[in-house]
Amino acid sequence: MTDEKYMDLALALAKKGIGFVNPNPLVGAVIVKNGKIIGQGWHEKYGGWHAERNALNNCSESPNDATMYVTLEPCCHYGKTPPCTEAILQNHIKKVVIGCLDPNSLVSGKGATILRESGVDVVTGILQDKCKELNEVFFHYIKTKTPYVVMKYAMTMDGKIATANGESKWITGQKARENVHKSRNQYSSIMVGVGTVFADNPSLTCRITGGRNPIRIICDTYLNTPIESTIVTTAKEVRTIIATASDYKEKYTPYLSNGCEILEIHLKDNHIDLNHLMQELGESGIDSIFLEGGSTLNFSALKSRIVNKVQAYIAPILFGGNLSKTPVGGVGIQEVSDCFHLKNQTITWFDKDILMEGEVDYTCLQESSKK
Repeated sequence: MTDEKYMDLALALAKKGIGFVNPNPLVGAVIVKNGKIIGQGWHEKYGGWHAERNALNNCSESPNDATMYVTLEPCCHYGKTPPCTEAILQNHIKKVVIGCLDPNSLVSGKGATILRESGVDVVTGILQDKCKELNEVFFHYIKTKTPYVVMKYAMTMDGKIATANGESKWITGQKARENVHKSRNQYSSIMVGVGTVFADNPSLTCRITGGRNPIRIICDTYLNTPIESTIVTTAKEVRTIIATASDYKEKYTPYLSNGCEILEIHLKDNHIDLNHLMQELGESGIDSIFLEGGSTLNFSALKSRIVNKVQAYIAPILFGGNLSKTPVGGVGIQEVSDCFHLKNQTITWFDKDILMEGEVDYTCLQESSKK
C-alpha cells in the first residue's frame, strides 16, 4: 500500500470519533511494519487517549522501527494526557507520516521538530487537504476561540422553507433528514431563534442510533420562550442555554428551575449581539454550532459574519406564493454587489433531494465595500 492509502485508512479511523471528541480534533493513526498493519487507533472521546497512543496500545507486535501514519501532527505538550511525541519516541517508531500540521500554538510544528531532532524520519503533507477538511471545526476554533457555525435549511426549488400557512413538514425526504441528524451529532450545539420555538415547538435532539444530543441554544432577546415548550420541559435531560438581553432576573426563575441555563448577552439593534454570543460560547468550550434558525436569525447571522458554511437542502417541489417564507429574511441587501458569496461548493444527492454546501467568503464583502 502507498502512503496515501495508509493515510486514507487513518482518516476513516478518525471519523469514528465524530460527536465524541469536541472541542478536540478528530485524529486517526495507523502503524505499519514490514508492509503489515500492526496497530490502529483513533481519538475516541474527549479527555481520552489520543489516536497515536491508542494505536500503540493496540499493536499486535513490537512497534520498534515501524512507521506511523497520523492525520494530525502529534502533540508535544501535557494536557489531559501526556504528549504523543513522548510515546512515539519511547516506542522507537522509525518514521512518522503526518497528514497536516496542528495550528494549535502549543504544537504548530513543534511536534514534528521534536521528532526530527530525536532522529525520527518525519514526512508531512500526505493528503493534507483531506486532513484539514476533516478538522475544519477544530482549526477554526483553535485560531479564533469562537464556534464554527454551519447554517442549514431545507427549501423548495423556488426557494421556500414553508408554505403561506407556515407548514414545513416535510420539505425533504427521509434520507436528507437522516443526514441532518448526523450533523446534529457532529456539531457541539444546535441554535434556533425563539420564533422557531413558537412556530414548531421542536425538541432539537439527535435521533440516530449511538448519537448524542447537541447542546441547545435559543436566541431569545426578551426572554419569551414558552415555559411549557419541549425545549424548557426537557432541559434537565438535554443541556439547554437561553441567550437573552433581558436583565429582569425574576423572569429567569421558571427557566432555571426547569434546568435551563441563562446567558446574558449585550443588546445590539434590538436583538442580542451575535458576536458577543459567539465569544461567550467559545469561552465555555463550545466549538461548533449547527444553526437551524428561521429567516430572521439566518440573515442576522450572515450580517454579523458568524456563519462559516451554508448547507442548503433543496427538494424538487414548488410552493409559490408571495407570503411563503424564504430561508434568509431580514431587511436583506440593497445592492447585488453586496451579496454574500460562497466558495468551495459541493453537491450531494439524497434520493431526489440535493444538498448544496459552500463556505461563506467574507473577503468579497470587504472588497466590494472598498469600491
